[in-house]
Amino acid sequence: MKKIGFFMIALLIGTMVSMGQNWQNATPEEMAKRQTEQIKEKCGLDKDQEKKVYDLSLKSVNEMAKIREGMQGGGGPSDEMRAKMTKIRDDQSKEMKKILTADQYVKYEKYLEERRAQRQGGGNR
Repeated sequence: MKKIGFFMIALLIGTMVSMGQNWQNATPEEMAKRQTEQIKEKCGLDKDQEKKVYDLSLKSVNEMAKIREGMQGGGGPSDEMRAKMTKIRDDQSKEMKKILTADQYVKYEKYLEERRAQRQGGGNR
């Protein structure tokens, strides 16, 4: 019985690690598509909004990727890098406010809070 329990835990951990690596290796387009799908599900976007959210997400993902590339080979994230990332997220939120209705924007903010809680708690995105 212990062997089965151990095997199940090992399988679960292996699956979680594999899923995390797949997300890390995703292209900017895949990441923007995934983010758009999540926002669409949480906020109820129409087709026009979905296209605008995808374009905005892709722009933000590409900007963040450029910042991460500049960090390659160094230690952890610097204060400057964090400030740049925060500005990108703030700009994205401002643009989202223009795309979404007031009700949808409230749902969007709730979605962001849930994602922050998952990251801080170590949960999957």
